[in-house]
Amino acid sequence: MTSTNANTGALDNLHLAPLRSLSDFLMESARFQLPNFQDWEKWGNRVVSNLLYYQTNYFLMSAAVFLLVGLLHPMKVLLGLTVIVALVYVFVRFFAQDARRSVGADPNQLPNKWAILAGTLGGGYFVLYLFDSVLIVAFAVLLPFVLTFVHASLRLRNIKNKITNAVEIVGVKQSPMGQFLEAMGMMPTAF
Repeated sequence: MTSTNANTGALDNLHLAPLRSLSDFLMESARFQLPNFQDWEKWGNRVVSNLLYYQTNYFLMSAAVFLLVGLLHPMKVLLGLTVIVALVYVFVRFFAQDARRSVGADPNQLPNKWAILAGTLGGGYFVLYLFDSVLIVAFAVLLPFVLTFVHASLRLRNIKNKITNAVEIVGVKQSPMGQFLEAMGMMPTAF
């Protein structure tokens, strides 16, 4: 019971950043410029600060892109997700510590190599047959990352962005992106 309270206590401090206006995110007041490719630190600082400031916008944009691809190709997305989930399940089960014990009654007995070969060939054919569906799901997942990185790289920071990020760094407000960047060791220390 105490471990549940400890876990929920960590989540109580987590706050979702506010949704920024479309005008600030893309339209009139937004300023875009190519980053200085010679100064990696400044470019990285811009990306991190934009990830913190626009994190809710990026999350909604990612959800919208995934839903749009899902609406354009609903069956392929469902089939692709099914194949990916099945592959993950098979790999987890196959490489589990007790996988060999679950195959036969005798723990020293080796599994039937012909059954494993037939399963591998059948699974490989299944994956290749639905490879276009897997690629569409990969596209639906990776496109939001690309769009987020391009926007975060091109969007110039404004004063409000800098102040909000300074508050985020001090720790007054914790957000999902702040937690992620801190865990990755990418949280900037000063502006």
